[in-house]
Amino acid sequence: MPEQFMSVKQTASYLNMSVAWVYREAPRVGLVPYRFGSGRNAKLQFKVSEVQAWVKQQRLPAT
Repeated sequence: MPEQFMSVKQTASYLNMSVAWVYREAPRVGLVPYRFGSGRNAKLQFKVSEVQAWVKQQRLPAT
């Protein structure tokens, strides 16, 4: 079964952005994280298909 979620670090690598950017800006630009666990041990992850769809939406139109 393929992986359905990416960690924050994997998401940052996939987007070629910093981990800090993912924590700070991803929710603001439309990448909604999933929280697994609660409190200080909660882990944020992003659904692979949603990240890929978001990347496709960022494509600039051909000129």
